[in-house]
Amino acid sequence: MIPVAFDYQRASSIDDAIAKLAASGGGKLIAGGHSLVPLMKLRLSEPGTLVDISRIPGLSGIKDAGGKIEIGATTTHNEIASSKLLRDKCPMIAEAASEIGDPQVRNRGTIGGSIAHADPSADMPAVMLALNAEIHLMGPKGWRVVKSPDFFKDLFTVDKAADEIIVSVQFAPVRTAAYAKLFQRASHYAIVGVAAALDVSNGRIRVARIGLTGAAPHAIRLRNVEEALAGQVLSTETIDAAVKVAGSDLKAINGDIHGSAEYRRAMIPVFTRRALNRALARA
Repeated sequence: MIPVAFDYQRASSIDDAIAKLAASGGGKLIAGGHSLVPLMKLRLSEPGTLVDISRIPGLSGIKDAGGKIEIGATTTHNEIASSKLLRDKCPMIAEAASEIGDPQVRNRGTIGGSIAHADPSADMPAVMLALNAEIHLMGPKGWRVVKSPDFFKDLFTVDKAADEIIVSVQFAPVRTAAYAKLFQRASHYAIVGVAAALDVSNGRIRVARIGLTGAAPHAIRLRNVEEALAGQVLSTETIDAAVKVAGSDLKAINGDIHGSAEYRRAMIPVFTRRALNRALARA
């Protein structure tokens, strides 16, 4: 299908993008376009103006920022997947990025676009939850930081105003972490995806964070699994005991042609175990 007619503007800076967005009266930001353009083709989104932020200096890149890792919003999935810094310090996010879509999607799609769109089957929202990432936004009223558990609100709904721009995500690197997903063969979207990050000290799990995607209306934390793991010795026995409750408290489960709600519910503990066992292997 063909989208409705729209104006196109390219922003030269974050401030310029905010000004252009405000002047557009309901325009949309675009970087890679892999979330927005399909909606426009189906006319589920009909912005009168597109503000291109893909070439704003400093809005892409991966760096160590005082012990935390900072990833710019327009950084592509391929750049994340191939980053030596991430492969060394936080391999889970690099591996998750390498499993997104296909080479065309990974070379154009961006982390900012993925988390702003918040598709219920996208990979990055679950990874952000497991890393307890901070989402840094800029708008007419200035800077704002939102923790990832507060950012993902509902189906395609996040804590971001229409006139705000995601500038970056920041998180403390975690090596004892992994991502596992059951995916659609054509699109590689998650039917069920689980990101698990463990803070381990002296052989015990101090804190566990488990992010789930694909199975629920939006990415969420599996709090009951986290509570079952906290304070326990890191072992396969501990993992086996904890995953028994994975998904048991979820009331809303997705169901579609790729997998019924019953099937997804059954797969949640399976892929929670796989993610945790991969994290265990890195401990």
